[in-house]
Amino acid sequence: MTREFDPRPLLDWCTSDLSLLMDCLRRAVEIESPSRNREAIDAMAQFFSAEIESAGGNAQLLEHAEAGCAVLGEFPATAPARSREESRPILLLGHHDTVWELGTLASMPFGVRTGRAYGPGIFDMKSGIVCALWAMRSLAALEIPRRRPVRVFLNPDEEVASRAFRKHLEGEARQCAAVLVLEPAAAGGALKTARKGVGDFRITVHGRSAHAGINPAAGVNAITELVRVILRVTELADPEHGVTLTPGVISGGTRSNVVPEIARVVIDARVPTLKDARRIESRIRGLRPADRHAKIEVEGGINRPPLEHKRAEGLFAQARALGLRMGLDLKEASTGGGSDGNFTAALGIPTLDGLGGVGDGAHARHEHVIVRELPRRAALLGALIATL
Repeated sequence: MTREFDPRPLLDWCTSDLSLLMDCLRRAVEIESPSRNREAIDAMAQFFSAEIESAGGNAQLLEHAEAGCAVLGEFPATAPARSREESRPILLLGHHDTVWELGTLASMPFGVRTGRAYGPGIFDMKSGIVCALWAMRSLAALEIPRRRPVRVFLNPDEEVASRAFRKHLEGEARQCAAVLVLEPAAAGGALKTARKGVGDFRITVHGRSAHAGINPAAGVNAITELVRVILRVTELADPEHGVTLTPGVISGGTRSNVVPEIARVVIDARVPTLKDARRIESRIRGLRPADRHAKIEVEGGINRPPLEHKRAEGLFAQARALGLRMGLDLKEASTGGGSDGNFTAALGIPTLDGLGGVGDGAHARHEHVIVRELPRRAALLGALIATL
């Protein structure tokens, strides 16, 4: 169907409706939604829930006592499925929390300058959600049939590890034929076909305190042992193949004249494959102290599995073919950062990431999207939904 489908009418419709798309995006950005502010998250969830229903879908809010509400939406199929497989939904996956605290709008207001729209959370990733809404609107306006239902899941705590709704998110994904992730594009509008797995290991060494001047031999120096541990862990890294292990925070000891009883390190871990993740987990959890009187305690681990290229390559080929019909020469990219697409890909679900806005400045004060690219991203999403 991809070869026969012409996405240009979708692009024309989305371009003609750009002023309304931008108004929706402005209103979304002006509802600040920091991850750990439940009231703000709930206000953002209510906004997007209403927008899903305005676009012709059904929406419900999933409550959580701490994280706030997730949004679950559905757009029923508009044409009969020809098989049971064809009736499986497509999942549009995003998050409505941001890294910006309440009050940021005062110094970073929404605004459009020289073809770029600025504001907190506009690139990561409110523009992606708005483009998804306009993809659905365009399909309905042009009466383009869809044999698959479209599910929408918006997570309220992606920026702080996706703990509250991970199981629910994974449950949704298991029912779906494919996952389209509304995270922002990579540089130049590239789609993300690989993401590293992400985690952190919190390693604590327990020793024994003693007077550093009178009887140091009676002590077990936790800092000395921790240094040995850090060197052994960093030797497990393989940067040429994308495996990095970065000690980021170290603490230990109380006074210079006391043999330190305890020392800690937090190590950031990035891995490109599940095989790498299993190897690193096993080796770090298997650490043993060089000094038999010391004790090593390991907490944490790989908390976001990698999105491996094989899960995205088919969807990328389809997106690229559709993009060429609209004059887009789409490229693919990999990134060391994680998204909720990592979870769905690890389940074996075909997952394509980076379908949101084109711009720059995620988590930075120059965060922005390129306005002229928004109709193209909405049309691309619509075309993928129509042809999957």
